[in-house]
Amino acid sequence: MKFIKMQAAGNDYVYIDAFVETVRCPEELAPRISDRHFGVGSDGLVLICPSETADCRMRMFNADGTEAEMCGNAIRCVGKYVYEYRQVHKDMLTVETKAGVRTLQLHTCNGRVDSVTVDMGIPLLEPGKIPVADPASDFIDRPLRVHGGNWRVTAVSMGNPHAVVHTRGIDALNLPELGPLFEHHPLFPKRTNTEFVEVLDRKTIKMRVWERGAGETLACGTGACASVVASVLNDYTERKVTVLLRGGELGVEWDEAKGHVFMTGGAEVVFTGEYQGPLK
Repeated sequence: MKFIKMQAAGNDYVYIDAFVETVRCPEELAPRISDRHFGVGSDGLVLICPSETADCRMRMFNADGTEAEMCGNAIRCVGKYVYEYRQVHKDMLTVETKAGVRTLQLHTCNGRVDSVTVDMGIPLLEPGKIPVADPASDFIDRPLRVHGGNWRVTAVSMGNPHAVVHTRGIDALNLPELGPLFEHHPLFPKRTNTEFVEVLDRKTIKMRVWERGAGETLACGTGACASVVASVLNDYTERKVTVLLRGGELGVEWDEAKGHVFMTGGAEVVFTGEYQGPLK
C-alpha cells in the first residue's frame, strides 16, 4: 500500500489516497502505522477519499485509532496533495470532513502549494454542542480543578472539542501528566483537546497542546483556532493573531463580520513510501 507522509507545523500524518488504495479497518491500521518505532511514525492516519459533496473527503484517525471530526493541520496537507498529486488544479478546494465541508484557498507558486488558508467555520460555544457537561449557556473563563490546581478554562468547538487554558510558564508544564487529566475529565463526555496558552501581546500567543487520542503534538490547527477564539472572548488579544507552536507558527483570524475563523499555514511533503505491514 502506497502512502505519503506530510507535516504541517510539525503535525505529521501518514496519508493514504483512498481513491486508489483500500483500507479495510483504518481504526486498527492507525496505531500500527503511526508507531514511531515499528511503523512509519506519525500523529495519526489520514485517508483522502472520494466525496459526493466536495472535491474530496478527509477521514482522520488519531494514533490510538479513534476517528476525529476535524484536523486543521491535516486538511492543509490534503489540499496540497489533491493539487499536486491528483492534479486538481484549482486554487479553491472543498474538503468534506465529519465536522462539515471546509473551503481551502491554496497559495501556489510554480505549480506547488506554499501555504493554505482554511475557512474553519463558526466556533461553537454552547456547552451541549462542544460537548461540555454543563447546563450554562457558555463555558468561558470558568474554574476547573485538575491535579490539585484550579485552572481557568474556556471551552470551544472548532468541529472538535477544545479546552483552552490561559496560564503562564507553559514551557515548564508537565503535559504528559496534566494532559490526560484534562482529556479524560468527566466534564468532557467525548474527551477533549487541551491547549495551554500564554499571551505574549495582543497579536501573539504561544501554545502547547495535548491532543485527544495522540498526546502532546508539535501543533494543532483546530487548537490554534480555538485558542484565538478563547483569547478574544477573554479580551487578551485582537482578532488577528500569530500563534507560536512548537512546530512552527500559524496565522489565525476570527472575522468579526462573518463570524468565521480563518487559519493560514504551510504544508510539506516529508517522504513517500510503501507500507508492507498488516493492512487492518
